[in-house]
Amino acid sequence: MNLLGDAHLRTWTLRFVALLAADPQAQLAWLGERELETESVVEEVELLCRISEGLAERGAVEPENLRDLQAIGRCLAEAEAVCRVPLWANALVTDPVWDAIRPLARQFLLTTLGDWRQPLPRPLHPHTGDR
Repeated sequence: MNLLGDAHLRTWTLRFVALLAADPQAQLAWLGERELETESVVEEVELLCRISEGLAERGAVEPENLRDLQAIGRCLAEAEAVCRVPLWANALVTDPVWDAIRPLARQFLLTTLGDWRQPLPRPLHPHTGDR
């Protein structure tokens, strides 16, 4: 068991789920001018679901929390053409799957941390070529 690695993955999961749980206005504010592709968000959710299974096996995620994350993954998997709107900012306001995911993400945070209202992750700045 890699405690440091598991702790980092658990923190990443909590931050990403906090973003999924946030109100649409907060999500859009977090996005700002970034053009994040819906497909990238879906891939992140799928990855976090797979990672969480390993975390649960190692005791870093409780089984009930894993069920909540798996429900998010199933919701995305069941949605037809979830990536039909290329930019996530546009999908947030037009695709009902994100409205269905929001309460699942909130339930995960409520079960895990006792409150779904969590700080959003720091936005990543787009690569500009400057260092």
